[in-house]
Amino acid sequence: MKFSLSWLKQYLETDAGIEDVAATLNRIGIEVEGIEDPAEKLAGFRVAKVLTAARHPDADKLQVLSVDTGEGDPLQVVCGAPNARAGMLGVLGLPGASVPANGMVLKKSAIRGVESNGMMCSVRELELGDAHEGIIELPEDAPVGMAFADYHGADPVIDVSITPNRPDCMGVYGIARDLAAAGLGTLKPIEAADVAGSFPCPVEIRIEDAEGCPAFHGRVIKGVTNGPSPQWLQDCLKAAGQRPISALVDATNFVMLAYGRPAHAYDLAKLSGAVTARRAAEGEKVTALNEKEYTLDPSMTVIADEAGVHDIAGIMGGQHSGCEDTTSDVLLEIAYFDPQRIALTGRALNLTSDARARFERGIDPAFLDTGLNLLTALIQSLCGGEASEVVRVGAAPATPRIVHFDPALTGDLGGVVIAPEQQQAILESLGFSVVAAETGHDKAWAVTVPGWRPDVDGAPDIVEEVVRIYGLDNIASVALPRADGVALPTATPAQKLERRVRRAAAARGLNEAVTWSFLPEAEAEAFAGEEKLWVLANPISEDLKAMRPSLLPGLISAAKRNLDRGSSSLRLFELGRRYLRGKGGASDERLTLGVILAGDKASRGWATGKAVAFDAYDAKAEAMALLAEAGAPVEKLQVMGEAGPQFHPGQSATLRLGPKNVLARFGMLHPAIAKQFDIAGSVALVEIFLDAIPGKKGAASFTRTSYTPPALQSVTRDFAFLVPAELPAADLVRVVQGADKVNIVAARLFDDFRGQGVPEGQKSLALEVTLQPLEKSYKEADLKAISEKVTQAAAKLGATLRG
Repeated sequence: MKFSLSWLKQYLETDAGIEDVAATLNRIGIEVEGIEDPAEKLAGFRVAKVLTAARHPDADKLQVLSVDTGEGDPLQVVCGAPNARAGMLGVLGLPGASVPANGMVLKKSAIRGVESNGMMCSVRELELGDAHEGIIELPEDAPVGMAFADYHGADPVIDVSITPNRPDCMGVYGIARDLAAAGLGTLKPIEAADVAGSFPCPVEIRIEDAEGCPAFHGRVIKGVTNGPSPQWLQDCLKAAGQRPISALVDATNFVMLAYGRPAHAYDLAKLSGAVTARRAAEGEKVTALNEKEYTLDPSMTVIADEAGVHDIAGIMGGQHSGCEDTTSDVLLEIAYFDPQRIALTGRALNLTSDARARFERGIDPAFLDTGLNLLTALIQSLCGGEASEVVRVGAAPATPRIVHFDPALTGDLGGVVIAPEQQQAILESLGFSVVAAETGHDKAWAVTVPGWRPDVDGAPDIVEEVVRIYGLDNIASVALPRADGVALPTATPAQKLERRVRRAAAARGLNEAVTWSFLPEAEAEAFAGEEKLWVLANPISEDLKAMRPSLLPGLISAAKRNLDRGSSSLRLFELGRRYLRGKGGASDERLTLGVILAGDKASRGWATGKAVAFDAYDAKAEAMALLAEAGAPVEKLQVMGEAGPQFHPGQSATLRLGPKNVLARFGMLHPAIAKQFDIAGSVALVEIFLDAIPGKKGAASFTRTSYTPPALQSVTRDFAFLVPAELPAADLVRVVQGADKVNIVAARLFDDFRGQGVPEGQKSLALEVTLQPLEKSYKEADLKAISEKVTQAAAKLGATLRG
């Protein structure tokens, strides 16, 4: 929300400058997002007088001006404006000034061979309006040489971020109230005298949807003269980012922005019969002021006459009944609409507006008559006219909320002791009413919440109001109490696992990526498998609608963006959660680690030749290393297929503990998925399901066992087996290593041969087995016994020792 400093001072009596206002707003919880000071944009521009104007010797549409800047000799300026003439006063941009409209820095230059020392400026170039046919013409009394920012009265504009729980600050007056409570000035009372009507309202007003529109106040003003609004009003609206339209429309926008009270003005000549707040009919349509047509349904409240709908209640008026320059009679509408209905309607129509932003947060139900009087008086002062009597239909919720509050709670919850008298003064300055009340055996306060604060619902909210106005900066920083001795560890096992795996991945040269937890539905479906997706009913964006069932889609998209921008090699990982539907439709979040290897594993070089791409074995190596760091028993893992339809068949697998417990899947991306994501080249993927890793049994120890190197040197023996071609080599390695757990400490595959000398349908696998003697060296009989155990274990898989 934006507003100018001068607009704020219409309601706040203060001498504070823009810096003090911004600092106070931040201090009391209203975040200042930015300050726009037009004086900075207009630096280098000054009031100047054209002394002479002569035709350019080499251009028909240019003139050479002699300009008095108020100091020193006149400057020569080349100008193409048709209204440039001797004796006029205008705005001169000196060399070094930056033109606000386009950022061009003025400098001394030659135009068609004639020297020019700056530029005479138009309204559009200084972003003061849309006029650009000629240069600015100032009144004759404008002081020559004066900085144009000072002459124009540049007014700083503050941009604040209003949280959804503060509807009272959706108007400048509400912000002024908070600043006054914080001690920055005195709040001026709202001057809204009753505007008496001189004739009965000629329009019947009805409510047929009391749930959606509990109250509807209206009156007619006849004989208005519409046209441009005065400069002060246009300046206020421009400061707020609004485009001035006409006096009637600008008046309703001003009341909304100033007091947070939306209103609407209908052209009375375009209405037929009674005006009714009712439910829309199924399929009923209306063309709104944004020139878009909307199809309505019975869940939506509308304002309509006998001819049809004229207003999507509380959100946007209809184009048909809007005010125009020829409007002479208007019907003013100020109503109270149900916030929940407004939110649901706006969401269903995907329609946002300033009115909706205020109604769905909650407006002051007691401000109906005051708001109508303010709007009536403003329109009459701008456009004239004669007002009718007010028609009041229905009643807004008027029962005040009373909160029982103990001042001692501020110290308990807020961490700061504030005298009860000061707390009462703060609350009353914010519009709360405080009276003493008896609650049981304790004395407390009965605090009446004003209608403009629907967010205050209980005692903790009262504490928040007191503490933020008192000043969060005034709360002393106090360390939490700590027991003597060594502090107990606070990280959970899951947190420790995350830290360990994250460090391990980074140590292996992987770069961490953080991607959205939301995905486009098509991408999420590609990785959902048999799982049903979580799809949001009200997403941030239609492109981010489904909760991710896997981390891989986000990593693929991240890799594509980098590859498209020239990266040749990518090694990314992400540690996060995937979201699945548990039993009964409950949310199920699973801690997961995703890895993507894309592009070149090694660049081309004189020693290696062509560039080397990543393959499935690189993905397996990352999976095994990270699983080992996560505490998985990698020596017991089985390599099995069925990595999923997202992976290339024959170039992917899973790592399992038993046939059902899948700890990870790895391999190359399936070409169809690569085409869907529009990513080229070799892409290897890893997905590790950290939640599936079994926990350690027994009590965990903080210390490692001492390392004792073996006294005797290890011995290696080679074995070559003929096995079925389809047998995974890892299975053979595993059974061989488990053949004698006392003596065999390692087994490693070093050869896979298929060809001459090897029967059809078989392959030769050669293993290096490491034996570690414990108390004495091996004898020949010992080695023979171990070898027999190895061959017997391998025989269970159909392996025979190759002769």
